Amino acid sequence: MDLQLKGKKAVVTGATRGIGRAIADLLAEEGCDVAICARNADQVEAAVADLKAKGVNAWGRAVDIADGPALKAFVKEAGETLGGIDILVSNASALVQGSAEADWQAMFEIDMLGAVRTFEAARPFLESAAAERGDAAFLITSSVSAAEATGASAYGAMKAALIHYAKGVARENAAKHLRCNVISPGTVLFDGGVWGNVRDHMPDFFAQMIKRNPTGRMATPEEIAAATVFLASPRSAFTTGVNLLVDGAISSRVNF
Repeated sequence: MDLQLKGKKAVVTGATRGIGRAIADLLAEEGCDVAICARNADQVEAAVADLKAKGVNAWGRAVDIADGPALKAFVKEAGETLGGIDILVSNASALVQGSAEADWQAMFEIDMLGAVRTFEAARPFLESAAAERGDAAFLITSSVSAAEATGASAYGAMKAALIHYAKGVARENAAKHLRCNVISPGTVLFDGGVWGNVRDHMPDFFAQMIKRNPTGRMATPEEIAAATVFLASPRSAFTTGVNLLVDGAISSRVNF
C-alpha cells in the first residue's frame, strides 16, 4: 500500500531512540523529510545523519522538552527549515512511574505540556498543510497504562489526560482536515529501554511480564511505529480522535 507520504514534512519529538526513533526512521523510509529533537546533542546529530542516508532532508536540535520557549522555538524552526509541517508526533516522555510531587511535575511538564506546546507551535504549519493538501496529522504517544491502575501513578494519569486532550483537538479541528490521534503501546522491548533494562537486571519479573501477554512477547519499536505512521498518513484521512491500543492484547478492557 502506498501511504502517500512521499514529500511530506514531519516533526518527531524524543526521536533518537526507541519508539520515537523507529517512527522517524519509518517516516523517512516512506519519503518524508523529518525534523527531530531529543536532549542529547550527539545522539541527535547521529540520528539526523542516519535519516539523511535514507535519501530525505533531515534536521534536528537538542531540546529540553520541559523548556517551553525552547520547545516552541524548535518546532517553529523545524517548520521553517523543512518548508512546512504535515505531520507532528509528540512522543517524548518523562517516563516516571511514581506519585511523588516531582513525578507529577515531570509528567505534566514533559508529557502533557510537551504535547500542548508542540501542537500550538506547529498549528499554523499544520493548518496550512491541511488547507493546501487536504490532510495534516497530529499524533500523540500515550500508553496502555492510561487505563490500567494498580496504585497512584503520575505516569498513567498523565497518559490518560493526553487521550482526553487529543479528542478535544480532533473535534475542534476536524472541519479543517487537521486530525489528531493517539497511539497507546503496551510493553515495548528494546535495548536500553524500560523493559530492556528489566530484562537485563530483573529477569524473573521480566519473565512474569512476558507470561501476562497472550502473544507471549513484547512489541518492537518498529511495530508501534508502523501503527503511528499509518495513522499519520492520508490513508487514514477519516480517522481522527482515536486512541489506538497496540498492546498484543495484554489489556482485557474493551476499547471503543
